[in-house]
Amino acid sequence: MSSPSSSAAPEVSGKAEALHPRRWTVLGVLMLSLLVVVLDNSILNVAMKTLARPAPVGLGATQSELEWAINAYTLVFAGLLFTAGLLGDRLGRKKVLMAGLLVFGLGSVLAAFSTGPGELIVYRALMGFGAAFVLPATLAILMNVFPREEQPKAIGIWAGAVGLGVAIGPITGGLLLEHFWWGSVFFVNAPVVLVALVANLALVPDSRDPAPGRLDPLGVLLSVAGLVLLVYGIIEGGQLADFTDPKVLATTGGGVLVLALFLLHERRSSHPALDVRYFRNPAFSAAVAAIALVFFALMGVMFFGVFYIQSVRGFSPLEAGLLMLPLAVAQMIFSPRAAKAVTRFGAKAVCTVGMVLVAVSMFAFTTLDETTPLWQLEVIYFVLGGAMAYIMPPATVSIMQSMPREKAGSGSAVNNTFRQVGGALGVAVLGSLLSTRYRDSVDGTLAAVPHLPGDAQHSAGESIEATLALADRLGPAGRALVDPAKSAFVDAMHTTVLVSGAVALLGALVVAGWLPGKPVAEAAGEDETGGEEEKQPVGTER
Repeated sequence: MSSPSSSAAPEVSGKAEALHPRRWTVLGVLMLSLLVVVLDNSILNVAMKTLARPAPVGLGATQSELEWAINAYTLVFAGLLFTAGLLGDRLGRKKVLMAGLLVFGLGSVLAAFSTGPGELIVYRALMGFGAAFVLPATLAILMNVFPREEQPKAIGIWAGAVGLGVAIGPITGGLLLEHFWWGSVFFVNAPVVLVALVANLALVPDSRDPAPGRLDPLGVLLSVAGLVLLVYGIIEGGQLADFTDPKVLATTGGGVLVLALFLLHERRSSHPALDVRYFRNPAFSAAVAAIALVFFALMGVMFFGVFYIQSVRGFSPLEAGLLMLPLAVAQMIFSPRAAKAVTRFGAKAVCTVGMVLVAVSMFAFTTLDETTPLWQLEVIYFVLGGAMAYIMPPATVSIMQSMPREKAGSGSAVNNTFRQVGGALGVAVLGSLLSTRYRDSVDGTLAAVPHLPGDAQHSAGESIEATLALADRLGPAGRALVDPAKSAFVDAMHTTVLVSGAVALLGALVVAGWLPGKPVAEAAGEDETGGEEEKQPVGTER
């Protein structure tokens, strides 16, 4: 592996490689491949309530089974991301991308025809296996078909595909659930995967590391084991709402220990799977930390946002999807424009402002209650989406341009692994905080219900959905539970977003402290020539 330095990797020479004739068409195909993975998760968010209903409308899934339908995907996906990136560099990124799409499509079809929650969880894990090979390959291929000066713009458009998936997913899921059976939210992936496979086969060039060196099987095994243990411990802690539980401590601690052994092994290895010296580069490390922290904050909001819109405000899955549209639209509008802002102000300034706006958006959720005008929610989502658009592309460019082009798969894997682990930690920690705060608020109301057994009271206090389900079963007697449940959820949401906003502010401090600013030479050139001098890529210095 090439030795890292404090600046970005040098431009790869070769005009034919730098100017691929169909690079913008290739980007469209990569966006389609990325879209199907993002689409699936956002669709599932609006389908959770349906899956909880008894067959044949749903699968009769319990709260724990619903969580594992999401977490099985996350666990496998996060655990294999790094390995998938390495295999792409070694075997060919196009081959790995197409294999991942095939597995993801197969898992989607099997999930659509699951006969019970257990089967659905298994097939969701299979989908996570396939997705782990798709996501890093798309970014690695992008880095190899675009010249360095076009990469920031291309990455901004690539990031906009995530916003598109966030927008289309809930709306598509809502439409499907209104007209078809629950399995349609998974089966819809099949035609998209088929189109993506044909387009990749016909248009996308293959690339790989020309000198991958010796294999590092021990490093690969340690990375997989460490990530799986860490993410499993995080998920388990979130489900138990107790991160001090011995099982959680053992699993999470084991994951941290194995990952520490992985880093120690990589430092001493003559052929490391990941050259840990890249973390000495401020552009690399600060960008990685920013991505992890912003997804920690964001995923918690996405988690409780669905329940606020559907359970507290009473909107349908389709309406919930439409109400979350500003978040995605803002990302689609501003992500491709982030490169220009970075050119003018520098990555440090742009990402810091973006992080502060994320925090402001989180704190703004404390103004919402059961009767808040919807336009206020829409403004918050739009600002949040715009803030994300000015963080993710510059941070991703900083990571990817800090590594040689031939290691693009590894760079992409690091980028997406930290994003996934940060998101999983956000859902688990913030979800646990939300659950604990909700139970504290609603326990007194549930205790006042006549003749309610202790185990039923405990189950009804797990979530607002569980409380409202009990209210439905009790009939007229349960109406007294509805308003207190909604009030308790809003109160718990307010507590959660305060923590989420504080994490975003921490991210702003990290970015402001360590992400490189606007290069001095570039700023001087702009002063003398009015901005016509050649501009340096995002997050690098001359």
